[in-house]
This record gives sequence, C-alpha cells and structure tokens, in this order.
Amino acid sequence: MKNKNITYFLLVLFLVIYEFNLNAQSKRVLKWEANKAIANKDWSTASQYYNKLYRKDSSSSIKYKYAEVCRLNYEIDMSIKLFLAVVKTDNGARFLLSYYWLGQLYKNKEQYKEAKAWFTRFTKQNYVGEKSVYYITKANLEIEACDWALEELKKKKKIQVEHLSQSINSKSNEFAAVEKDSVLYFSSAKFPDKRSEDEEEIVFNKVYRTEFKNKKWQKIRALDTIFNKPNYHHANAAYNESNTMMVISRCHTVNASDYECQLFLSKKENGKWQVPNAFNQNINILNTTNTQANFGILNNKTVLFFSSNRPGGEGGMDIWYAIINPDGSAESPINAGKEVNTVDDELTPWFRNDTKILFFSSNYHKGLGGFDIFKSEYKENTFINIQNIGYPINSCHNDVYYTINSNATKVYLSSNRVGSFFESKINCCNDIYRITIDTVKPIAPKPLLTPPIKKDTVVVLKEQLKLLVPLTLYFNNDEPDPRTKYVSTNKNYENLFYDYSRLAQVYVNEYSKDLRGEQKTNASEDIHAFFEDSLESGMDHLRSFTEMLEKVLLKGETVKLTFKGYCSPLASSDYNINLAKRRISSLRNYFTEYKNGWFLKYINNPNEKEGKIIFEEVDIGELTESKASDDFKDKRNSVYSPNAACERKIQILAIQFGN
Repeated sequence: MKNKNITYFLLVLFLVIYEFNLNAQSKRVLKWEANKAIANKDWSTASQYYNKLYRKDSSSSIKYKYAEVCRLNYEIDMSIKLFLAVVKTDNGARFLLSYYWLGQLYKNKEQYKEAKAWFTRFTKQNYVGEKSVYYITKANLEIEACDWALEELKKKKKIQVEHLSQSINSKSNEFAAVEKDSVLYFSSAKFPDKRSEDEEEIVFNKVYRTEFKNKKWQKIRALDTIFNKPNYHHANAAYNESNTMMVISRCHTVNASDYECQLFLSKKENGKWQVPNAFNQNINILNTTNTQANFGILNNKTVLFFSSNRPGGEGGMDIWYAIINPDGSAESPINAGKEVNTVDDELTPWFRNDTKILFFSSNYHKGLGGFDIFKSEYKENTFINIQNIGYPINSCHNDVYYTINSNATKVYLSSNRVGSFFESKINCCNDIYRITIDTVKPIAPKPLLTPPIKKDTVVVLKEQLKLLVPLTLYFNNDEPDPRTKYVSTNKNYENLFYDYSRLAQVYVNEYSKDLRGEQKTNASEDIHAFFEDSLESGMDHLRSFTEMLEKVLLKGETVKLTFKGYCSPLASSDYNINLAKRRISSLRNYFTEYKNGWFLKYINNPNEKEGKIIFEEVDIGELTESKASDDFKDKRNSVYSPNAACERKIQILAIQFGN
C-alpha cells in the first residue's frame, strides 16, 4: 500500500511539473510571437498574442505591454482598462508612463477633465525615464490643451461637417481628397472595379476620381496605370495652378504600419500626361519618406509643399517646401520653421495662395486630440501665428488632409472620428468629410472719398527685396582660386563677374566648335542667352538688391541673408564643397568691400537700435542631379555648355527681417 501511495505521489508530481513546463514553454512562444509582431509594428497581431498571454500571466509588466499594443491598435477602451489595472497595482513605481497614456486615451474619448487629471498626476511625479524632458513638456502642454478644448466645445458654430456616403467611403481608409474642376480625386484601398475577392492578395492604395452629377457621385475609377503603378501604394494627387504638372506619392511598405514614399512628377505635353518621374535627391532622399505634396505660390514662384522625415528637421515628420522650376526640377527644400514643425509629426500641408495661409496637421501643437488641423500665415518669408482651426472641423481623433476646392466653396478633410465606417475596430480607419463654405458675400460699403493710404517706404523695400530672392549668381569654371583647397578667397564677386563676362566669345567658340549651319547658330545663341539672361541679369539684380538693402539697414532693420553654393560635378565632392565655400566667400567680400566698407558696421552689429546684417550658409556642394558632363576631357559639355554654366552658381536663397 505504501509503495502504491509513493507511485501515485510521483505521478502527480510529474504531471504538475510537466504542466508547469508546458505552460512556461507556451508563454515563451507567445512572448516571442508578440515581440516579433511588435518589431514589425503589426499591432493587431501583437494584441492577439498579448490577449492569450494575459490569460496565463496577469503581471503588471504583461498588462502594461498589452495596454501599449491596444493603444496603438485603436482599442481605446481595452487600453484604458489595462492601464488602470497597472496603476492600481504598480502605483507609478515602475510604469509611471501609464499616467501619461491614460491622459492621452481619455483625451481621445473627449473626456478632457479626466485627461487633465491624469496629465496633472504625471507631472507631479518624478519621471526620470527615457525621453523624460519630452514627456514632461508634452504633459504640461496637454494640460493647457484640455482647458482650451473644454472652452472650445462651449462655442456655438454654424459649421456642418458632412460625412460622405458609402459611394465614396468604405470600411477601408479613404483620404487625401482634392476637388479640381468639379472632379474629386482621393486615395483608398477599396476596389470599385474589383471582379472577385481573390483578385489581389495584397491590398494597395490607389488614386481614384469621380464627379458629382445629377445629385449623386458617378462611377469611381482608378487613375491610369502610369500613375497607379502595380505593386506600389499611391496617394496624394496634386496639381499646379496652370494644370501642367501633377505630383503623386508612390510608396512601398517598410513594416505593417510604416511606408517609405517618394514623390513623382508628371508633366502635361500636347494635352497628355506623361509617365511620372521621381524627383531627384533634392526631394527624394534615400531611406526617408517624402509624401503628401501640394503646390503653392510664394514670392511669385511655384513651390511644392510636402511632409518628410529627412535629416535637418525638428523631429518626426516635418513640413518642407521647395521651388519648382518651369522645367519641373526642384530646388533644395526649405524647412517651414520651428513655429510650424515640432519634435512630433506635422503632416498634409495645403497652401492657399490668395490668403497666404498654410494648413497642416500636427499631433504636438495644442489640440483636441490625435492630429488636429492648424493654420499659419506666411509673412516676410516665414510662417507665423499658428492657430488651431477648432471644433467641429477638428475632433478628439485624427483630422488630416485639409483641402479647399478651386472655387473656394468646399473644404475636404479625412478623419477617423466617431461615425466613420470600420470593419471591426471603431476609429481604426479614415473617411472623407466635407464642409460647404457660405459663398454669400456681404454688400461692401461705399468707399470714403479719402486718398489711399501710402505704404511705409521700408515695407515697400522689404517686399521688393523678397521678390528678388532666390537671387542666383554664376561663376567661370573652377573660380575663384582654381586648383586650390582653400575655403575662403580674397576675390570680390563683382570682379569675378567682369572677368567672366569678357569670356562670352570664348564660350561661343568652344561650344560651337565642329558644328555647322543651324546647329552652330543655335549653339551660339544658347551661349549668348546664358551670358545676357543669367550672368548679367544676376549681377543687375545684385546691384538693385544691395541698394535697397542699404536703405532698409538705415531704418534700423535686422536682416538675415541665407547663402547656398552649387558646383558642377567635374571634381570630387570634397573639392566642390571647398569651391562652393570660396564662391560664397567672394559674395561676402562683395558686401564687405561695397562703397569702401559701408556694410561693415552692420555685420552682426550688437547695437539693437541700429541696423544689423547676418550672413548664414546652408548645405553646399555639387548638384545632386547634373545635366552637365563630368568628363573633363569633354570640355565642350563639362565646361562650356549652358548646362555646365548654369550649375556653377551660388544663391542668396532667402532674406528674413527682424530678430
């Protein structure tokens, strides 16, 4: 009997140990699968694994990680439940960020008093974890945002936000709606022309178009395959004012949540859109995302606004803009500035030319929750006065892609607010919404018989100076100080200009050598056109610029000039960088030697009551995409051609006024 009891005891012990080991092994497998899903940013799959894991292990660390993936997977209520459970047992000992995330989640539910309470509790703790400065700063900003949101919701506004019907919106994502000439373009992963459920294994975003006729939306059609290239995601169709250029985003997946996108340009020739080509590295930098483009007009120049996570920004995705030349080439992009861009994400820019207002979305500036839509004025070459455009256009969820139609009668936006269609998770997916703008204009009062107010002289001068930038100046090959590695020079740009202009006939002879008849004539005319329309015109503009700059400084203004240098690709990058610096140095010498040093007292002048001039340099070196030959033996095309001559340049890229 005793032996039987011992045998039974050993059997039970074996089964307990076996079950324990099996359970431990099962937990390891679930953790491994969950972490693999997290590494791929596949929050839905990660949530499923943590749900199974949570049933086996309800420790605070498992609850916290499960709460995190639920938050990222838009499972807001479940995430709140889990974070509250963590706080109850942990009390901020290990997982203090639970307080912060509860604030964000309650804000996404439009419960601003509750959200403020959790943000306040977080700021009163001594959080010293990773990115502590960011979280503490953001929590304090969110406290202000909650107070603002409570006041904003009290305001009575006659704005009707219309949720477009299921003829446009689906249970998938619909976004980036732009109405142009009564045609609505938008992006989606839906299949209006789909014939069977198994037609495609992977769902790709495409750009579609439709019209509203006879009180209903007409058949939705995908754009031609020259735009919607197979096996890529496409979005954000944008057209310039004259409808001669179209830009589109083309993306591939990096993981389950992220895309890497490039911008492509199509030009209309003979009434037909051409195959889009990718912008050069001025726009599309390798291993970065460049997307959500829209055209605008700044200082009478066509510019392309877009969102990018390229180096040199404030953090995350930033708003950038670049001048687009008539041939479709892009100048180096300019960051929209620290007032617009933040350490978090700024997306979906839209510039209104008539009012000079930039609309964009941000998840950092003070808002109602998620991404809110903001606006900023463009004044004196900078974006200022950031304002939240308010409720009900913004909601406690994500509100992005604010656009205005060509007649200024409709506003479109995309949002995952309550009411959007979804497959299985509420707030998972964006839909397109529309606002009708009241076009009834009040009767204007009769003008008083008083003389017009004259603009201040300084204001006029500033406007004229801004019209001259970017101001481009050109150089002879390898000038100044050829075959050296100096980063500065004693030469003055004006003298270099005179020496260069005397070589016009040399350039004509070399570029037209061995040509005959019409080819020779055309080559000669191309060279003369460069010397007259580019080289001499640049010097004329510089003289006018300098004279106006004198008058502005005499009025006590602070002026910052931004210089950028370029080179043709004949030499190495290191050599070209030094050469570009020498060229910028020659322009500095022009200013310091002007009228026997007239500007010297104003350069970095510490006296705030007097005028001040500041020089700034930005990235310099050879052009990222060159049309000139890089073969030094082929001097006709590498030195004397108009393409090569146009690439040996510097620019006064920007001018800014004030402190």
